[in-house]
Amino acid sequence: MVSAAFLKIVSPCWKPVVEGENSSDGEGSGQVDGLLWYRDSGHQGSGEFSMAVVQANSQLEDHSQLESGPLSLHESGPQGTFVGIYDGHGGPEAAQFVNQRLFDNIKTIHDAEFTTESYGMSADVITKAFLATEEEFLSLVKQQWLRKPQIASAGSCCLVGIICSGMLYIANAGDSRVVLGRLGNNVKEVKAIQLSKEHNASIESVRKELHSLHPDDPQIVVLKHKVWRVKGIIQISRSIGDAYLKKAEFNREPLLPKFRLPEPFHKPILKAEPTILVQELDSEDQFVIFASDGLWEHLSNQEAVDIVHNYPRNGIARKLVSVALREAAKKREMRYSDLKKIDRGVRRHFHDDITVIVLFLNSYMISRSSWDGPLLSIKGASGGMCGNANT
Repeated sequence: MVSAAFLKIVSPCWKPVVEGENSSDGEGSGQVDGLLWYRDSGHQGSGEFSMAVVQANSQLEDHSQLESGPLSLHESGPQGTFVGIYDGHGGPEAAQFVNQRLFDNIKTIHDAEFTTESYGMSADVITKAFLATEEEFLSLVKQQWLRKPQIASAGSCCLVGIICSGMLYIANAGDSRVVLGRLGNNVKEVKAIQLSKEHNASIESVRKELHSLHPDDPQIVVLKHKVWRVKGIIQISRSIGDAYLKKAEFNREPLLPKFRLPEPFHKPILKAEPTILVQELDSEDQFVIFASDGLWEHLSNQEAVDIVHNYPRNGIARKLVSVALREAAKKREMRYSDLKKIDRGVRRHFHDDITVIVLFLNSYMISRSSWDGPLLSIKGASGGMCGNANT
């Protein structure tokens, strides 16, 4: 049984959790600048990385993690790099829970599925880990239903990337996105290749899938205020959490009326199962950008790839966040300097929380038969960030 302690906010400030060898030499620590947390550079098993998060909501709803090292509980199990982007909605609880449980579930399920001699990862293990995390969270919602019913309306998009034994695994439930930068015909050109499939009702194929899964419900997708929404409420069709759209037992009081559907439902409206891509990494693959939807609202795939390609690696995640915020300010016909003065909560009217993790791919390190990468564990917020808005 999962303890409610996973959801306890342990600090009023954001203090990223860093473990492993790098925490002793200063590499593990990030920096806080107002509403921005960033780690400009570091090393993980497939090369370098850069990471940044900016808060817009009253409570930070984006959570994330970067793990470099064991992907198994067994010493003889696979080693690699794990990235998780968890874009929460309806509160931070689901994203925070996923940040605590999903990676551990991957390791546990991997060991249950494979013998200790097996080496590598599988799409099936990742899918089962998503579903196990979902069941754990729904169990927690049930435990807290009478005391904290609003947790039933908390959910999270989940984007996972794993690099292991020269393979790249991408799993996505929601509308976060991962984009690969691959060398083109010359070194000056880097092509943007989107690797993740998104589950947003604005996409026609997603609406068709919803209609096919719910043929007897003509209101499964509704155009509301020029935005397609599932049941007129939520834009995504897959998530972890959102218990009120998964189980009818939560579609009632004491949940707030704005989340309750007027008619009963007999099967889950949203799914937690991710779509997965597995591909071998190529020497032409230069870097991978993982980011929550907040970034992609303001930058195209190619724009983001061009920035990573044309600017120094050190601080590149922070650079992507900065460019996105400048675009957000431009859309509202205001100066970037004025946007930086707006505090969290009010800031959400201008942009969402934004999380960016960039992995640079070292083909030599990826192709090695044995693991010799650094051990690193960076987890995102366990609470809201401190400080005034100045970034």
